[in-house]
Amino acid sequence: MLTGNLAVSPDTRAKIPARPITTESMRVMVYLVQMLLDLLAICLAFAISALIRHGTFGFVMDSATLITLLPVFAIVAFYSGAYSYEAFATRVGIERVLSSLALALAFNALTSVALKDGTDISRLFLFVGVGIAALLISAERLVVQWFVGQKLGARFIRRVLVIDGETVEAPPGYEVFDMAALGIVADPNDPHALHQISGLLYGADQVVVSAARDRRETWSLFLKGIGCNGELLLPELHAIGHLSLDRGATLAGIPVSTGRLDIRSRLLKRLFDLAITVPAIIVLTPLMLVIAVLVKLSSPGPVLFRQRRMGRSNRLFDVYKFRTMREESCDSDGRRSTARDDDRITPLGRILRRTSLDELPQLFNVVEGDMSLVGPRPHALGSLAGDQLFWHVDRRYWLRHAIKPGITGLAQVRGFRGATDHRDDLMLRLQCHLEYASRWSLFIDAYILLRTFAVLVHKRAY
Repeated sequence: MLTGNLAVSPDTRAKIPARPITTESMRVMVYLVQMLLDLLAICLAFAISALIRHGTFGFVMDSATLITLLPVFAIVAFYSGAYSYEAFATRVGIERVLSSLALALAFNALTSVALKDGTDISRLFLFVGVGIAALLISAERLVVQWFVGQKLGARFIRRVLVIDGETVEAPPGYEVFDMAALGIVADPNDPHALHQISGLLYGADQVVVSAARDRRETWSLFLKGIGCNGELLLPELHAIGHLSLDRGATLAGIPVSTGRLDIRSRLLKRLFDLAITVPAIIVLTPLMLVIAVLVKLSSPGPVLFRQRRMGRSNRLFDVYKFRTMREESCDSDGRRSTARDDDRITPLGRILRRTSLDELPQLFNVVEGDMSLVGPRPHALGSLAGDQLFWHVDRRYWLRHAIKPGITGLAQVRGFRGATDHRDDLMLRLQCHLEYASRWSLFIDAYILLRTFAVLVHKRAY
């Protein structure tokens, strides 16, 4: 039986606050400044070392060391997590950045040996420079940490307390959202409710939920699907001790979600997407223009078909495709799966679907940031597996939205595409999506993209 409320009131949507600048954006800016300060500290340290060794700041003979040391250090520090939230803990941050400096120096030494570089670099200059650099970087890290704690505060990390039937006193530094006061019902069968909740929590670094006992399982799924560091408060744990949320807080809870890919991983994935997508759009523009003209001439209606679908963090967005159906037959909610001999599809549309060319406009979804090249395929709100909505088949369905949806994905290259006539058609794809989310790497993205070329034309693509 088809159930689920797909309507949302305009009044409720209007209450969702807009957050154009997130704490994550602020942290990225702080990390960039910190990297620049680290590099300047290394340059200053070797300048002082040159003054001690040569009696002048003009250390031309030894500057070749810095030319290779600085970029290697920046790359190693970036990959080691020296520029991350957890690195703002004094000991962790200093350990990571000094380890990165040591690895960069070791790489330089090995390179010199491998290339049989005969440049005579003063050992006094090198060791004194490294020692001073370690001191300057450590001091600079302490200053940045103090500045962030004293001046940025909530702009650097955003904490949210959600109240849904279990009222508690909010600790200092938390934003509070009362679901009853906002008129939002945490309904797992309503994708619009998920969209509203995701709008409230968008950009939050830590989400703590105080919910009635019968709603905790639902909130656990919501937090995992949103992809945040989420925690559920359990007042009954007070009897055996609590897990403090913040210094001075007395709320007892358990963590239920650990967030999406970290900033470094998301940055790498985004750069990977743009490095391929932008050139692809340039190369494929003539082909897309030809297809657009053919679509326009083949049947009345718009060239593009836009459909509301669920994206990352359970937020709705419009996906773009070349229109392959007759305008009067287009299914905006996707309630009817496309069949092999579907009478809604135009003759041109059948060719576009068979060759996957109808998906080309989604390259612009990637540029806009709503999609990635690789990820779980976004589904229409009314999509059915047999006679059940997707999220009725398995409550884990919402977990696939912890990362961005993709033009292609692990399920597609394994042959799981086309109509979902049976429950297992969805379950096989869901298993692939959850596997991809847990194992993500750039190597896996590149592997899936290469495999995609082998399944562009597919017997189940109709």
